[in-house]
Amino acid sequence: MTLDETDSRLLAALQKNAQQTSQQLGDLLNLSPSQAGRRRQRLETEGYIEGYAARVSAQRLGLGVQAFVQVQMATHEPGQVAEFVRLIDTRPEITSAWILTGEADYLLRIYCANLGELNKLIQETLLPNPAVARVQSRIVMDQRKADGPLPT
Repeated sequence: MTLDETDSRLLAALQKNAQQTSQQLGDLLNLSPSQAGRRRQRLETEGYIEGYAARVSAQRLGLGVQAFVQVQMATHEPGQVAEFVRLIDTRPEITSAWILTGEADYLLRIYCANLGELNKLIQETLLPNPAVARVQSRIVMDQRKADGPLPT
């Protein structure tokens, strides 16, 4: 199914504030609340909307260090890669992971309370893993643009 202009506007509005009621969305889109609610439900059912989440302040949680860590694998043997993936899936500090092309195989986004915690995660968890050959970290000094909505 392709999106029409109203669907695109609905997705944009929900990305800005997912807590909007059907009444508010209807007012914004010049639809009745029931029409807006049905469109939202259809977009959820068809997989355009994958879920809803709160954006939480890392600073307020005491997570003062954000880093992007590139991981180059020593091996691509399926068992060792699966073990590495289990490792990154179980560490709460690793909030997202991407598989890349190029020199690095993975890019990890990590939040820690301080540099010591980040160093410990890298030195005691990532580097000792037999599937890991090399790790390069990039400490975020400031975030100029928050994770934004997808273009619709």
